[in-house]
Amino acid sequence: MDVEILSRIQFAFTIAFHYIYPPISIGLGLILVFMEGLYLKTKNPLYHQMTRFWVKIFALVFGIGVATGIVMEFEFGTNWASYSRYVGDIFGSALAAEGVFAFFLESGFLAVLVFGWDRVSPKMHFFSTCMVSLGSTFSAVWIIVANSWMQTPTGYRIVTDRQGGPRAEVTNFWEMVFNPSSVDRLMHTVSAAWITGAFFVVSVSAYYLLKRRHVEFAQASMKIGLGLALFASVLQPILGHKSAVGVAANQPAKMAAFEGHFDSTKPMNLAMIGWVNEASGQVAGITIPGGGSWLLTQNASAPVTGLDAFLPEDRPPLQLTFQAYHIMVTVGMAMIGIVLITYLLLKTGKLWTADGWLRILVLSVVLPQIGNQFGWIAAEVGRQPWIVYNMLRTSDGLSKVVNSNQVMTSLVLFGLVYLLLFVLFIYLLDRKIKQGPVLEEAVQTRGL
Repeated sequence: MDVEILSRIQFAFTIAFHYIYPPISIGLGLILVFMEGLYLKTKNPLYHQMTRFWVKIFALVFGIGVATGIVMEFEFGTNWASYSRYVGDIFGSALAAEGVFAFFLESGFLAVLVFGWDRVSPKMHFFSTCMVSLGSTFSAVWIIVANSWMQTPTGYRIVTDRQGGPRAEVTNFWEMVFNPSSVDRLMHTVSAAWITGAFFVVSVSAYYLLKRRHVEFAQASMKIGLGLALFASVLQPILGHKSAVGVAANQPAKMAAFEGHFDSTKPMNLAMIGWVNEASGQVAGITIPGGGSWLLTQNASAPVTGLDAFLPEDRPPLQLTFQAYHIMVTVGMAMIGIVLITYLLLKTGKLWTADGWLRILVLSVVLPQIGNQFGWIAAEVGRQPWIVYNMLRTSDGLSKVVNSNQVMTSLVLFGLVYLLLFVLFIYLLDRKIKQGPVLEEAVQTRGL
């Protein structure tokens, strides 16, 4: 393989593995605020026990997330030096803001959250919980801002750097922050993170209910997790639709690839499931004629820009973009169905003894992760061949001095290290869940 393909695979692998953890942190952080808030309001020791247990899980997820995220920043300088030089002014400001307003806020108050139970007042501890939750969300804000600028760049000018090459320079910081896609993509991403954290809590709670252990704890946790899952999963299609409208306006090639739409003179169909035949320009599968046009314009007969409006070399990889987008949508719809059925079982009093459905809930923890990963693939592959949309091609962002053997070696090493980290994460997570909240509380009481 050439150095470009290997570099893209390496970055995709490292970011995909890292992206397992931040959505859990964001969603679980908000749930911790709910749990500890309920304890302060009701003084029910169950909520205190619940918060202490989930704080331990949060700390584990946060630690692995930080360890896996550092690598990507080094990759900007090793594999993608030309890209880093081109966007350094843009990314420097966004990532500096992420460090100051998010990482330091989250990591600073995390120490109080984990170790301050008997050292600060309950209100101060709750404030720390809120700040950790806010910090985890702020991390998403600045990362999404930086990535959205790559999708829809604004607030910049092109200047000549010291080496005589082009470089993007910020002319309006807030225009750069509020670029055309940043708000829509941020809301869509954060809502997905809420779902991820909620399904995580629901899954663990269902496990305890199946084992008939910590039943009162599991029922209370289930209700809180399910409440957030219901809110966020119903909200997500609305936010996703708004984001799709923005994609159609700002990145029409990506939108055309999402639905396998070729002819700019015709309405866009809405594919439910299918396979794109690039030779014929047709989607073989189940489609709703004019459905895509209706969702975008409320007119099923409206023509939508197709792939024929772009040169072949300016089109994104079609099949991967199409399939990733539809897997994301399918998983999203499945999660809505699971949440609604679970809510119905809860309201009818049948959930606690529905062992078959509880087993489904235990396994459902993987669904948000699948949706997150394929949503990211659709967004990033759909931007190709541009690393900065309509400004810098991915092939032009590579480092000039890195060869394929070096990238392959580092890819193998990263794979081994990440495998060890994942095994360690699963081992520690499994150990804490099997210990359960009662043992966690007992350990704290003994001061061990």
